[in-house]
Amino acid sequence: MIKRLFPSPLLSTTVFAFWLLLVGGIAAGQVLLAALLAIVMPLFAVQLDREFARIGSLRRLPKMMLVVGWDIVISNIEVARRILGPESAITPDFIWVPLDIRNIHGIAALTSIITLTPGTVSAELSPDRRYLLVHCFNLKDAEATIAQIKQRYEAPLMEIFP
Repeated sequence: MIKRLFPSPLLSTTVFAFWLLLVGGIAAGQVLLAALLAIVMPLFAVQLDREFARIGSLRRLPKMMLVVGWDIVISNIEVARRILGPESAITPDFIWVPLDIRNIHGIAALTSIITLTPGTVSAELSPDRRYLLVHCFNLKDAEATIAQIKQRYEAPLMEIFP
């Protein structure tokens, strides 16, 4: 009975404590509401289909961080140069990037990296998680851009998130 009412005691305790911290008081009504939320929220959370992160080799992480940092700096310069130049020289477009990575946490990291890099934004993930729609501020060669994303970001992420 207790396990059914409290499927995740840690989550219930966390919800209870954070609610009281959020409202900034310990009034009777707030304690009662915190208790109600602490019971109800984990009951809904247990219904969610969760996929836990699997971490593989982290040996490529330092190099990847340097690559991403470098790409962000270079992309900032390129975007600034394009914005200050003639508008007709800008060729925005969307591309579908086929994904080999299947780990949802790796896909989330990939979409974040793409969005962090100026000039590109992750727009949509296909329902089957096999394609990522990316908007490019200035797309010259779609195949080269896809190859660059796969080689510079996806391949290392596949080792980190197998």
